[in-house]
Amino acid sequence: MTTLSRRSLLKAGVGAVPALALGAAPARAADVLVSGVAPAALAGLDQVMKTYVAERDISCAQLAVVKNGKIVLARGYGYYTRPTTTGGTAFLARVQPTSLFRIASLSKHITATAVMRLVQDGKLSLSAPVTTLLGLSATADSRLKNVTVLRLMQHLGGWDRDVSKDQLWLDHTISASLGVPLPISHADIIKYATGRPLDFQPGSKMVYSNYGYTLLGRIIEKVSGMSYEAYVKQKLLTPIGISRMRLGLSLRTEAAAGEVTYYSQYTNKTVMDGSGTVVPYQYGGFNMPNQDANGGWLASAVDLVKFSTVFDAAGKVLNAASIATMFAKPEIGISDDGSWYGCGWYVRQVPGHLNTWHAGGMPGTYTYLARIQNGVTYAALFNRREESGTPDYDVLSPRMNEAIGKVTTWPTTDLTSKYF
Repeated sequence: MTTLSRRSLLKAGVGAVPALALGAAPARAADVLVSGVAPAALAGLDQVMKTYVAERDISCAQLAVVKNGKIVLARGYGYYTRPTTTGGTAFLARVQPTSLFRIASLSKHITATAVMRLVQDGKLSLSAPVTTLLGLSATADSRLKNVTVLRLMQHLGGWDRDVSKDQLWLDHTISASLGVPLPISHADIIKYATGRPLDFQPGSKMVYSNYGYTLLGRIIEKVSGMSYEAYVKQKLLTPIGISRMRLGLSLRTEAAAGEVTYYSQYTNKTVMDGSGTVVPYQYGGFNMPNQDANGGWLASAVDLVKFSTVFDAAGKVLNAASIATMFAKPEIGISDDGSWYGCGWYVRQVPGHLNTWHAGGMPGTYTYLARIQNGVTYAALFNRREESGTPDYDVLSPRMNEAIGKVTTWPTTDLTSKYF
């Protein structure tokens, strides 16, 4: 992390900057730089975030909260730097509620929604096999013919990354195996995976698969005749007034306007070319465009909570039947803890409500989105993820739930028009 003096930051207009953001000792929660709106009634939620980022030396974060369809909290935490073409610091900026973050696997419910929109419009069947839709050969494993659109969305497709590894993170292996140069393409990934047997019978168990969602992205393109990104923007985002969201790119020099800087303690050989250059893992150590349908979107927390209102009631994007299908129990039933994976969401039945949630992570990114009872939805985004020697990141959900449970009076002011 770039170390800068407090004086230089103040001169740059950033304001009071915590020691944490300077790469020094961890800051106190009270020192965390903030922007946006956090009503006094929701001070407990704001405090959870300040404490969380201070404990973990996180320099960029966001929180947005919806209550009964209204955005009632929208907050940015910390600051980020943007490089010049020569590698120097061009400027320093506060993280705003509208700053863009890589959202990793929070992209999956967006992809699942796009699939359901195609189904809703009569252009796709959930029972259609991927082999037919994408013209894939089942020579390596005849069971591939049993992989349907619905099974892809519910992670029932037959790939187990603990057995055959995650195809989205095998760039060097795939390049060498197929004899193709880096960077590899979606077509290369699919050719590599299709040439190998499945790890289990499709539909027999749930095993989380990024590759399955990569295939869904290609199905969306094939059926719609549009690029994956263009279809999502046209059919899902534009109708509800979301314009900031877009697919991300790999390198720091390719960052979108308003996109934060990412940090990781790890490095990797670049997947951008065959040079073997060791790079920061978050910038060129993996191929961001290839992550598109499973983890490639950029968004702000306010974008995500606004998009989540699509699932509260039938509207411009999905009808009631489509929403019900996305949250329905899979053919394998529920897990031992009473939850299940629907279409892009983890789901749990609580009295009178279905709670749905998802987390995301990749080098330089941790994200969490939850729709819980009493009309509350929140999204929290961070520019680091849990790594060796860092505190547990999974404490976010119970801390947030506890703080939400202590809110006695919810604000009635709707911030939606402020950000959209």
